Amino acid sequence: MRILHTADWHFGRLLEGRDRRVEQEAFIDELCEIVEEQRVELVVVAGDVYDSVNPPAWAEELFYWAIERLSDEGRRGVVVIAGNHDQPERVRAAAPLAHKHGIVLLGLPKEVPFVSRADAPVDKVRIVDAGSSWFEIAVPGVEHHAVVLALPYPSEARLKELLSETFDEEEMQQAYHERIAKLFADQADKFRDDTVNLVTSHLFVMGGEETESERPIQIGGAHTVYPSAFPKNAHYVALGHLHRLQKLSDAPLVRYSGSPLAYSFSEAGQSKAVVLVDIVPGEEVKEEIVYLRSGRPLVRWKATEGIAQVEQWLAEERDRGSWIDLELHVSDVIDPAEFQRLRKMSEDFVKIQRVLVEKETDEAAEEDGMKRDQMSPEQLFRRFYERKRGMEPDPKVLELFSRLMVGAGNIGGKEGDA
Repeated sequence: MRILHTADWHFGRLLEGRDRRVEQEAFIDELCEIVEEQRVELVVVAGDVYDSVNPPAWAEELFYWAIERLSDEGRRGVVVIAGNHDQPERVRAAAPLAHKHGIVLLGLPKEVPFVSRADAPVDKVRIVDAGSSWFEIAVPGVEHHAVVLALPYPSEARLKELLSETFDEEEMQQAYHERIAKLFADQADKFRDDTVNLVTSHLFVMGGEETESERPIQIGGAHTVYPSAFPKNAHYVALGHLHRLQKLSDAPLVRYSGSPLAYSFSEAGQSKAVVLVDIVPGEEVKEEIVYLRSGRPLVRWKATEGIAQVEQWLAEERDRGSWIDLELHVSDVIDPAEFQRLRKMSEDFVKIQRVLVEKETDEAAEEDGMKRDQMSPEQLFRRFYERKRGMEPDPKVLELFSRLMVGAGNIGGKEGDA
């Protein structure tokens, strides 16, 4: 069976006020192309479909449009679980309709998926058996069934359990790990030697590398588990929550697919991807990383030479098509009008941070040691220009200034003679 693992779509999320809808729609187009070209037979979405419990209507429409396309009218299996950002009932609301098309939508831990009718057509995806937090799925044209242990985001509230009566963080974390491990262990006997054995959940697993775009899933480290929580007889563990593509274990193979788009500048330079996994019972699991091209890259610019350097980079079309976090080094406060001009230079600027630095040149040190009334008009102009624009005036600007000074002197002379 060929499986595609993705997670953390976060439909409806903004980037410092910038709408990502176009990029999210492009990702779904690319995802559908991948599943067709790669002949994927089962798609697993490991939580955080939406960015909030009350997403905009267009985000819900995009989600339903996506899973309908992915299912290929019931010929391809699709499994979606709720993450910590999702409202569980919202994710599973369409389950009565979705299961007829081979789509499994699960919102809460310990939920029991719908089972297909006995007379369901064999040329469509069927759920042949199910129980609390697990189901067995048959995909047309695939010799082996898949048994999936599916655990949507298991907070204490969603589990409806008090996992620890202590406030000691270490004891809370251990109690949480043991409870999650038991949930999986209780269902691991559903795995068989002749089935493709999968686990999917939305968790923070110890050893995973975070980015700034994941809002906390736990207080301290209380809601974390160790990789040992997952059944040893699982072929693959498809996780959601961490936005960086990463593998945590080989036996079983435990992996985060990461988010399809970069959602904070802490992810600048990261390549986004989905994971393809080929599983045949009794054989070694094969995986392939398919990198995505649909999202706009996030880049950081550090302009240590002032606005002129930024203008040069824009003229060179550096990082064209990227969202830009600009760090601008200046030697004094920038005039508000000049700062507005800078913002209007490119719609790709998401953040502009000004960093005030002291000039360390001999010339600056000499000027700083002079009193204002000891400076020539040109020295005063240089200092003013450098402080306002964060760069030295070029020779043409100085020449123009000199002409204006001469003209002002001549005008003054005439007025004095009068």
